[in-house]
Order: sequence, then C-alpha cells, then structure tokens
Amino acid sequence: MTRPTPVTPVDAAADAVEDHFGGVRVPVDDALRRRLADVCDEVTDSDDARADAARDWWPLAIGWAVDGQVPSRPTLVVRPTDTHQVATVLALCNDFSVPVTAAGGRSGVCGGSIPLFGGVALDLCGLAGIGEVDAESLVADLRAGTFGPEVETGLRDGFGVTLGHWPQSMDLSTVGGWLACRGAGQYSNRYGKIEDMVLGLEVVLADGTVVRTGGNGPRSATGPDLTQLFVGSEGTLGIITEGRFRVHAIPGGEGRRAFGFASFADGLDACRRILRRGATPAVLRLYDQTESGRSFDLPATNVLIVLDEADPGLVEATLAVVDDECGPADRLDAGLVDRWLTHRNDVSALAPLWRSGIVVDTVEVSARWSTLPGLYRSVLEALHGVDGTVAASSHQSHAYTDGACLYFTFAGRPPVDQPPSDLRSWTERYYEQAWDEVTRATLAAGGAISHHHGIGINRARFLPEALGAGFDVLTSVKQALDPRGILNPGKLGLATPYGKVIWP
Repeated sequence: MTRPTPVTPVDAAADAVEDHFGGVRVPVDDALRRRLADVCDEVTDSDDARADAARDWWPLAIGWAVDGQVPSRPTLVVRPTDTHQVATVLALCNDFSVPVTAAGGRSGVCGGSIPLFGGVALDLCGLAGIGEVDAESLVADLRAGTFGPEVETGLRDGFGVTLGHWPQSMDLSTVGGWLACRGAGQYSNRYGKIEDMVLGLEVVLADGTVVRTGGNGPRSATGPDLTQLFVGSEGTLGIITEGRFRVHAIPGGEGRRAFGFASFADGLDACRRILRRGATPAVLRLYDQTESGRSFDLPATNVLIVLDEADPGLVEATLAVVDDECGPADRLDAGLVDRWLTHRNDVSALAPLWRSGIVVDTVEVSARWSTLPGLYRSVLEALHGVDGTVAASSHQSHAYTDGACLYFTFAGRPPVDQPPSDLRSWTERYYEQAWDEVTRATLAAGGAISHHHGIGINRARFLPEALGAGFDVLTSVKQALDPRGILNPGKLGLATPYGKVIWP
C-alpha cells in the first residue's frame, strides 16, 4: 500500500509532538475502538501514525513542524480496505458522534485533511486500484485511494488509454483527493478538470449509507447531478470511495511552441484569442517577467509555453491557431517546454525556504478574461504593500473560453530586528495578510477564490462571502446529509457541533 508523503519532518520525537490548534479533542472510547478493530485490520493510536495523520502539505504547517508541532492529531487512525468497511466505520462513528476526517495522499495545501477535533482519521489509501475499464466506451472505474502514477500506468499499460489528469502533486495525490477538491491537471485545457472527467461516484454518507451517482449513460437527464454535489465537498458531505471516469485513447501526436510577450496582458490576450477560436492546446501557460526569469532565465519577457497532444491532425490545426494568434510575439526556442516538463513537479525548495525563515506560498484563483489584467496588477501591488514581502509574481496555468486561472506566488521575510520570541506570530500575521490581499482582490473582481486547491481551513473564512446566500444552501445540505456533523468538521467554514475553529 502506498503511503502519504510528508512535506517535512517534525522537529520532535513522536511522543513529544504537540498540537498547534487548541480546542476540543474528541476521544474514542474503548467500546468504539474494539468495534472499529473488528471492522478493519489496521486501527492504531501510535504516536507516529497520529502525527502523520495530523497534517497535509499546507505550507504554514512547515513552520509549525520546526517548533515540534503538527496542526491537530486524531485520536485514532483507521485504515479500511473496501467500501463496506468504510460504511461500517462511518455508521459506528455516527452512532457515537465521533468526528471522521477522510484522507488519501494528504497532498492538499489548505489544511483540508487535518482532523481538527481529534476523533478518527480515516486513511483511504487501502482502497486502491483500477476497477472495470470499458475501453470501447472509454470509461474507467478508479478507487479513491489510488495514487496518480498507478492510475496512469495501469490505464496505459493495461488498456491503452489515459485519464489525462496530471496535477503537480501527481506522485503525492490520490483519486479521492482530486475529486474532493475539484482538482486540475496541467493538461486541463485538453482534457478538462476532474469535474469534467468524472461520470459517477460511489459515496458513503455519514450514517453508512452507500450511494451511487451517475455513470450509467452519457448526458443523462435524471434530475439534478448528484455527482457534482460531492465533487469539491472536501469530505464534508460524504466520503468518496470510487469514481467512474471518462478516459481517452493515448494520443498519437504532439507539438510544442514557446513565445515571448512584451507584457503579461498581451500574453493573456493571446491565450484568450486562441481559446476563443476553439483551439484547446493541452498546456497553455503564461509566466510574467519575474517567473520567466526564475523558471527560464528570461527576465526581460513574458514567456508562453504551449504543448499539445492529440490526434496528429488536431495537433496541427491547434498549433496553426496558436502560431496565428501569437504571430506578433517573439518566437522562442520550443526547448523551453522540455525545461518546464523536467521541473514542473519539483517542490523540493518549499520546505527549505520555510525552514530558513522565508514565508512562501501560492494562491490560485480564477476570473473572466475581461478582469484578469486588472486583477493581476491589483494583487501584485497589494502583495508588495504587505510589510515583509520580498517577492510577488504570477502565471496563468489553466485557460477556458470565458477566463483563466492565475497563480500568485508570494514570499516574505521578517525584519532583521524581529525578536525570536515573536517570529512565529509574525509569520502567521504575514501569511494571513498576504492571503487576505489576494482573496479580497479576487472577490472584488467577481472571481473565484479557488480554482483547484480547495477551501480546507485556510480559505474557510472567505467562503461565506464568496457563496453569498448559497452558503446557507450548503449549510442546509450539510445538515440533511450529516445531521450530527461528524464528517470533516471545521472545513468549508461550516458550523460544527464540536466548537469553533480558532484560526487565524
């Protein structure tokens, strides 16, 4: 069984680790422990297992790890291996009103899989593997605990098809995590985001009821799309145990391009025109000058890299549109695409930067084309206005006919005279303010405050404003499906029966 990969070691022995978050910790009494052990072979309260289950790849937690802290440990870690076991575990925990936080690879960066109130951490990595594949109809069933490399290797080697989902966290993340946060792969322009790929789900509700949604036929008109109700719900409405997906024949053609634009706005407009004409190159990524310098050693231009894979005729037609719309720009060496491919999933610098005292993170948002240039300028101006900021930059990573996703990267460093005793609180204040600036500008522009990283804890304070009256609808759905509030409490800004989340 593949296990999650932690972002950084915790600087404390397992039995000396402390929780960063205070508040209620729900115990698991002996009676429930015994019943859970009757259901699953792996039930543990070891210090190591609890500390590992206490965190994901949320960058802020790297700083806490230096202090020997993890965000919040569960009381018990339970590892089921099939849907029946998941259903039985949930039914038992529901009866005892014990919170359950489901997790797979724990590669999320917003604290979505942190068991804030203790209880049970449900490790779904045992629910792994590829189920039925209908290669004729291009449909495949994938279990929630399957890691990215196993998905692609199994589909390609066994059936000659691909899902086409290549997130930066490919090696670290699972099918269930992709679905829980509405994930996006780096080839999303060609294949879509995960919500475009999924056809149906197997979901276990809080009381142990197993629900199957969609997936029986294409474009069915059988009432509201319940599949999309659970996609993006981050384990708060039900626990996804399997998904049915649209897959694709392995592409026979590929093409690459690279261009340099005088301004980021010019590059954005070229991307807009390409999509407007119906061309959907798999990769269409635009970097501002700061990121062009950092990624490609070209700080005097705004680099656009293009990669497409499809039937050779489609690739040729797509790149013809790209060449036409990028004609006024500087043609760059297409070898830049190779450079990107080589380093695209490298996040090795993240933990060392935090450990050296530099606060760094990325914020991905999305907005319409008409507002993106202004949003880009206002966010960078605001980030540079935050005391301690040493760098702020952006790139466009996923594009559609109506708009695109912008990634903003910021880095901050405390003043040289900052007292060591106040260093951690300075870090959290700076981090919170940087996130506030990006999110407020996005909301003011009418954009989406998350494109594919989800909400978790980090964005929870913004969701009521982002959804408006829709947040009351979400609250009502939560109450209907999980009346005792046991599923991943403290996430999405939803109220919990266990108390409030005190952060930031």
